[in-house]
Amino acid sequence: MGVTVLTGTTRRDLERWFDDHSGTLATHSGRVLLVLVLALVLRAVLHRAVRRIVRTAVQGSVPVVLRPLRERARGTSFEPAGLMSERRRQRGETLGTVLRSIASVTVWTVAGAMIVSELGLDLTPIVASAGIVGVAIGFGAQAIVKDFLTGIFMLVEDQYGVGDVIDAGAATGTVESVTLRTTRLRDIDGTVWHLRNGEILRIGNKSQGWARATVDVPLALDADLPSARALVLEVAEGLWRDPEFEGQIVEQPEVWGLEALASGGLTLRVVMKTTPLHQWPVERELRERLLLAFREHGVQLGT
Repeated sequence: MGVTVLTGTTRRDLERWFDDHSGTLATHSGRVLLVLVLALVLRAVLHRAVRRIVRTAVQGSVPVVLRPLRERARGTSFEPAGLMSERRRQRGETLGTVLRSIASVTVWTVAGAMIVSELGLDLTPIVASAGIVGVAIGFGAQAIVKDFLTGIFMLVEDQYGVGDVIDAGAATGTVESVTLRTTRLRDIDGTVWHLRNGEILRIGNKSQGWARATVDVPLALDADLPSARALVLEVAEGLWRDPEFEGQIVEQPEVWGLEALASGGLTLRVVMKTTPLHQWPVERELRERLLLAFREHGVQLGT
């Protein structure tokens, strides 16, 4: 390590500078210290307020006046409580981090400007230099800024969250993690996809509110359509009343009718409204029961 030794001339220059500015330093040091203390106190108060807001949002607390509305809405929600809690926690923590960072940057920027102004320095060159540096960084980091802004809007609008099954265009799968910059998906084959938020142009969420199990039943051209329709509805309603699927199917099944007419046969569509993420097991069970019922009643399937 090298040791810097002050020469006599340098030492005399420093002493002369302190002698010339000792009055200014003594006059303004108290004000500078006050600004720093106020900045620290204000930053701590803002961070505490943000943490309290985030904790309230994560716990799902609501004012007493709004509690009857919350209880009424709870009975109409099809989302599992665990998924809702995890989504709320992650959204709250991420937005809390953003708000705390914004508060810190704002407080220290204002405090720094006040200190520089108190010391009598000209802020014009500093502001100009900061503007040039900001423009350069903005051009060089457009993609990162785009990712973060998209992530913020995605979290605020609650487009999707942990546990949702989404179609993001490039990949479709279950959301495992959401940050301001990226989203991590795991598809049906187990592949993990890391998507930049700024590159996601459209989102299809298959897990919010409710889902619909849709089964198209192929029938032969000469099939007795009214009988087949009655049999399909009977099988679907039997699945709806099955205690094993209680809570998964939320409305009575419907046979929408003839969906397609082709040389290979007819297509009859039956639908069932389900809770999120249960549409696929309901579809698989319904297909199996329809196949067994058709074999039992001698209904010919189309090709």
